[in-house]
Amino acid sequence: MWGEHRYSVRTTWTGDRGTGTSGYRDYDRAVTMRIEGKPELLASSDKPFRGDPSRWNPEDLLLAALSECHLLSYLHACVQAGVVVVRYEDDASGLMVEDGRGGGAFREVVLRPRVTVAEESMVDAATAAHAQAHAWCFIANSVNFPVRHEPLIEVSGARAAGPA
Repeated sequence: MWGEHRYSVRTTWTGDRGTGTSGYRDYDRAVTMRIEGKPELLASSDKPFRGDPSRWNPEDLLLAALSECHLLSYLHACVQAGVVVVRYEDDASGLMVEDGRGGGAFREVVLRPRVTVAEESMVDAATAAHAQAHAWCFIANSVNFPVRHEPLIEVSGARAAGPA
């Protein structure tokens, strides 16, 4: 399982309105992404950048990748810690700041996982598993901005326990 893992995607711009990129307002930001054996993903730029708000944009995809990577790493950490997770939901958010020169960067992402565990005795280990999940998350380890966690741990049929 150790070693290099390569990934590939075909990204195709589908937004030529007949005049190509003859002007900033003359083309659509529509993109289709394909990976063999998976459903196509329709994407665009974000609405402030003349994109289609009904499609995924690169910023959405980055945030989604961080959220899903933490979730999958967290579930693995919980199995190793003997924590039985019965529900997991994350309301993640990110802050991207434009630099005034046409570019910008994310400044931070905050993951807000709401985790339900099977028993009260699992709450402490479930809280601690977030640190292990962060250390294991390939995507979080690949970005140059902080990825913070504000977890809420609940016990199935009981009250919530806030961040530690």
